Amino acid sequence: MKLLEIKNLRKSFDDLEVLKDISLDVSEGQVVSILGPSGSGKSTLLRCMSMLETVDGGSMIYCGKPAVEDGKYRSKGELKEIKSSFSLVFQSFNLFPHYTVMKNICDAPIHVMKRDKKEVTSDGEALLKKMGLADKADYYPYQLSGGQQQRVAIARALNMKPKMLFFDEPTSALDPELTAEILKVLKELAEEKMTMVIVTHEIAFARSISDKVIFMDGGLIVEEGAPADVIDHPSNDRTRAFLKKLEQ
Repeated sequence: MKLLEIKNLRKSFDDLEVLKDISLDVSEGQVVSILGPSGSGKSTLLRCMSMLETVDGGSMIYCGKPAVEDGKYRSKGELKEIKSSFSLVFQSFNLFPHYTVMKNICDAPIHVMKRDKKEVTSDGEALLKKMGLADKADYYPYQLSGGQQQRVAIARALNMKPKMLFFDEPTSALDPELTAEILKVLKELAEEKMTMVIVTHEIAFARSISDKVIFMDGGLIVEEGAPADVIDHPSNDRTRAFLKKLEQ
């Protein structure tokens, strides 16, 4: 089943066309990594997917429900339901500094989704245990390392019970040791068949975890396919040049 279908997506900021006719789909249980140089449109695409940015044209369908058709968005009520199908994990964690770890994880499911407090708290405790943070429930974000904060952010996203998780460069704010911590968590989620779209610059990680790799440059999808094709045997000159530069 396709959880996300994007067709002919376009996005400009003033006169700068950042996304030019982007089409892609994400199937249930699939891990899709988006690679590309800075300024290629990767993060803008993710922000459009997660509806933090509005698109100028094209269509987006989530779990069979159209959110945008020919650049026109559905009603607020319909979009609210569609937005519950995904969660976004930011590169800079975006935790509420004045909330404890547990309140960060449980606040939105209780107050936005109106779920039962007892059930949400129980789920929150299980997620903290899964993230290796069972003893940190009453800590505040400033008392945690960057890697711990990112694991809280992932637990918070999972507690919304999404069908898909979007990650915007989840390790770019972390040092190598903490990066390994987060990549391990993402690998475990992939093994559990969590559907994920990950904007990343970690090529080895993308190769090992992805079902599909998308390479973007200049606001276009230049190449897409299995990691063995796109990363190990790219057919496009731009992809080859980008990967070669990273190897140096």
